[in-house]
Parts: sequence; C-alpha cells; structure tokens
Amino acid sequence: MIDLWARVVPPSSETLAAAWRRLDRLTKPPRSLGQLEEWAARYCAIRGEIPPPPLRAGALVFAGDHGVTEEGVSAYPAEVTAQMVLNFLRGGAAVNALAREQGAALHVVDVGVRGDLPPHPGLLLRKVARGTRNFLRGPAMTAAEAEAALRAGFDAAQEMAEEGVTALALGEMGIGNTSAAAALSAALLSLPARDLVGPGTGVEGPALLRKREVVEGALRRMGPGPKPPREVLREVGGLEIGALAGAILGGAAARAAVFVDGFVATAAALLARALCPGAMAYCFPSHLSAEPGHVRQLGSLGWEPPIRMAMRLGEGTGALLAVGLLRAGLRVFGEMATFEEAGVSDRQEGGA
Repeated sequence: MIDLWARVVPPSSETLAAAWRRLDRLTKPPRSLGQLEEWAARYCAIRGEIPPPPLRAGALVFAGDHGVTEEGVSAYPAEVTAQMVLNFLRGGAAVNALAREQGAALHVVDVGVRGDLPPHPGLLLRKVARGTRNFLRGPAMTAAEAEAALRAGFDAAQEMAEEGVTALALGEMGIGNTSAAAALSAALLSLPARDLVGPGTGVEGPALLRKREVVEGALRRMGPGPKPPREVLREVGGLEIGALAGAILGGAAARAAVFVDGFVATAAALLARALCPGAMAYCFPSHLSAEPGHVRQLGSLGWEPPIRMAMRLGEGTGALLAVGLLRAGLRVFGEMATFEEAGVSDRQEGGA
C-alpha cells in the first residue's frame, strides 16, 4: 500500500511564531498560562491561520475483538466488546456524555468486532476481520489485515476532516486490548513486559501474572531485536489499535489537531510515530492513565499530559476532556486584550 500519510507536512512555523507574538502581548506575565498558551499556538500553526478557525470537535471510537482473551487476560468476557458498542450507539456510555459536553460528533468504527452490529447512523462498518487471532500462539493478523486496519483509520479521520472537524479525539473499545497494547509497546520500545503490563479491566493477583506471562510469551515468539512497525502490528497488535494509528496519520494529513487518549491509544501513537514521525507535531496528549505502563509510553514520546485524574476507562474519555482545554486556550488567545488594547503598563526590563 502506498503510504497515504506521506502527505503529512509540518505545521506552519511562521504561523506558530506569529501566534506566540500575540500571546506574549496579552495582559499577563509571558507564558504564565503554560500549556494553554502552547496548545493555542500549536493549533494556530496546525490550521495555518491567525485568528484560527473555530474549533469543531469530533470523536472516533474504534472497536475490535482480540483472540488473546482466550488466555484469561481480561476480567470481562469477550462479548462485552459488542455489548459496549451497542451502548455507545444508544448514547449511554461515558464517552457519549463527554462528547455531548464538548459538542463533538461521535462515530464508532467497527474494524474487528466478532459479532454483527445493526446499522446505525453513528456506526461506521469497516470490519477487517472478526477479531484477531491469539497472539500467544501465532501472529494476530495477516499483513493484509494490518494494512486494511491502518487504511480504515486513515480514511475515517479524513472523512471527519471533510465534514469540518478540526480537533479529533481518538478512543477505542476492545476486551483484551491492554494486553495487545502492552505487547506492541514493549516490542516498539524494546522494553520488558513487566514495564508495560498492568491491570487493564481490573485483573489482579494470579490473573495479572498470567497476563504478563502471555505478553512475555508473545515477545519470545517474535524473537529478539527490533522489528519493523508493520510487522509488530501484524504480530501482536489489535485491529482497533492499527486503525487508531491510521487515524492519527489521517488526522495529521488533514491538518487536524489529534487528541490521544490513554494507554491503548498511546500505543497506537507509538506505532504512528514509527510509521511517520512528522505526524507527532499534530498530536496532543490528554491524561496520565492509571495504567502503570502509560508513563513509559509518554516518556518515549516526550509528552506531558495535562490531566491527572487516575482515569483508565479508555473510549476516548480523556481525549475529549483535553479538547476542552484546547478550547479554553483558544478563548484566551482570541478574547484577552493585549497590553496596548487594555491600556495596561507592560513589565519593565529587568523586573522580577
């Protein structure tokens, strides 16, 4: 497949510099609003305009099942994936509430749910396969399935951008996907499983040890040494994780701000970086997950998440909260007066 994300270009450095010039003239000590200012400036650069166009939020939740659940790595049965997708479509999940709060259009994308889902205006049917295979016993998917998952996510993000979305929140649903995310992250970062495997849906004690053993076994099966990102996805990734990575790349290619949720979505960001490093200039971290391996992922990406509320639900909930922070930063950018406009004396040279 031709890498469609080759069309990703850097955000405008000229617009970024102009945004900072305005922010530094607002009635406050320079840079005193921290990441709110940084995010506003980055959004201007991403969109290439000052003042930037109004933020229009959208959310994509990618869903897929995992064959590795047969190894007992989750506290919930595999059928919960399809059941939760139906809950999303009825508007009854946490991500629905937060999407309504942000005024975000929400679409659920079926890239790998085992069962058949009924037609619904909020459902995009992009099924690549009926779940992955058990990655402890062999590759999770074929090379063609991995490519199709990436393409499904890329296209879904492009479609959202064509509908006018400028800030895209990304989330997922898939029982067993923290095991896949841990294995994929360990392989991409060359880290041991113990650094990345956590409780996920709430496994503890012997079940958590089993989960770690399964991820360790998959890494041994793959063999030593770094692997190309597509091979890592094929070996241990989830279909929804591949689609998330594709959506990051599709959002970047469309010059949208892309908000990355927690542990599973950040694993997808690691994959997206390996495929197209330039796409990271369009990404915004959201929160520090309670999943212990998230710290290692964030450190590799050099990301400082602004929200620290012990969240670990997934679904895109943290990403949608972070969209609200960008919205606040843009209000500061557009509505605060400069020193000149307000008739306020600027700081003196050498002042503390």
